[in-house]
Amino acid sequence: MLKFAQKGMVRYLESEALTACGFLTHAFLTRWNGVSEGMFSSLNFSVREGDEEDRVARNWEILAGAFQISPSQFFMISQIHGDKVFVADGLMDKGPSPLPVQCDAVITASRRVAIGIKTADCVPILLADRVRRVIGAVHAGWRGTSLNIVAKSIQVMTERFSSRPWDILAAIGPAVGPCCYQVDEKVFSSSKGDRDWESAFRRCAEDGRWMLDLPQANRMQMLKMGLPPENISFMEICTSCRTDLFFSHRAEKGVTGRQLNFIVLE
Repeated sequence: MLKFAQKGMVRYLESEALTACGFLTHAFLTRWNGVSEGMFSSLNFSVREGDEEDRVARNWEILAGAFQISPSQFFMISQIHGDKVFVADGLMDKGPSPLPVQCDAVITASRRVAIGIKTADCVPILLADRVRRVIGAVHAGWRGTSLNIVAKSIQVMTERFSSRPWDILAAIGPAVGPCCYQVDEKVFSSSKGDRDWESAFRRCAEDGRWMLDLPQANRMQMLKMGLPPENISFMEICTSCRTDLFFSHRAEKGVTGRQLNFIVLE
């Protein structure tokens, strides 16, 4: 189960199961209590959509103060809506990378490295092996979901770190829900006969249109990889319905900010 919590000025969602691990910090941030203005109001972490750099920098400072995590500890990626999974080992020893890695999922066993993804409707997923202390952050839009990005992330954890599926906890953060996510034939055809993927679609009255339950599609992937149902926590809250709480690319016509979702081994 996810629940709302607050540290300093920052309001966020957390997984009770991940918090109970005791060796990590994590958060699915809301858009509240930052300094960005207008369509980017207010805790926006991206400049790509047009927000001012100094305001985004100040938002990072607000986050750092609330969680006592330096901005330099964050390992942020360049999200490309694909299925590449990057293993981030020894990052604190190597120093910051001059360019962000292009991928949509990060796995690490390194301490004090906060791995994060930015979202505004896509599904953020945080993973943690409670035995081997390995964590992951996954960005799953419809393309990444159709390419099994979260299943491939779990596979990397099992092959690279000897994780066992029943030891992996997963938290699905706020994303666009099936109430608002209408898609076309191109998205539906990406299922390519995969019954689990197809079951996440509900046909609309309008020809050639479907409603897609993206969080559920990712949950089914994790179940198929062997995670027990009780290991997967989520909250049925739609970013498109709740623009008072979250940024939504769909509801705000593409002009909006990005909330941060992160996890770090203490």
